[in-house]
Amino acid sequence: MLNKKYILGVGITDVSFNTILEYLVEKLKKEGKKLYLVTPNPELLMIARRDEGYKKVLNNAEIALPDGIGVVIAGKILGRPLKARATGVDFVYNLCNTIAKQPITVGFLGGSPNVAEKASECLTKKYPGLKVAFAVSEWPSESEVSSQKSVVSCDMLFVAFGSPKQEKWIAENLDRLPVKAAMGVGGAFDFISGKVHRAPKFVRGLGLEWLFRLIRQPWRLKRQTALIRFIFLVLKERASQARIMV
Repeated sequence: MLNKKYILGVGITDVSFNTILEYLVEKLKKEGKKLYLVTPNPELLMIARRDEGYKKVLNNAEIALPDGIGVVIAGKILGRPLKARATGVDFVYNLCNTIAKQPITVGFLGGSPNVAEKASECLTKKYPGLKVAFAVSEWPSESEVSSQKSVVSCDMLFVAFGSPKQEKWIAENLDRLPVKAAMGVGGAFDFISGKVHRAPKFVRGLGLEWLFRLIRQPWRLKRQTALIRFIFLVLKERASQARIMV
């Protein structure tokens, strides 16, 4: 199990990006206990704050990528600095690049109609050798599976149902899914397929991708109020730590 540090009660994996990648690839090469990955950002941590069931789902994940500059900054404020920031979409790119050279298959599930298929096509074009088992918007019904109308087996499953639905779905269904690992990827398919444009690389490097998305998608403003509450709670916990030290 990889080391974690806790931010507002949720464990965040605290190793380098490459260490996480290598750890997962080794797991995918072998038969063993299934695992799932989550990508906590301030918005998800605030959902976990009011939903204990969801908090448990996040904490039961074997890997929790620190997705969001807010989580990294919070770690520094609380004296629990994280070794790396790892956005979900960047991890998908790097993982697919690595396993394209391995006998490891991937599946794409969720997103808006046809976006999973488009994302898989873009990734196979970018990383020749990537072995895509299937790309579907919805998980096939038992009747479709039994009649072999759908191929639903793979090593690594990417799920884009949006949070918190995707994480809860993975946790509830992982044992019966014919996969070795699953990861909730949120809007990654939209970025990969080109449906939504990512912020320029220098903007991402500054940790301002959230602002770029807000400018392009003003309807996200209401969701950003979670960031204000997140900052307040982090500062409150930091103040509490300072009082204890005194």
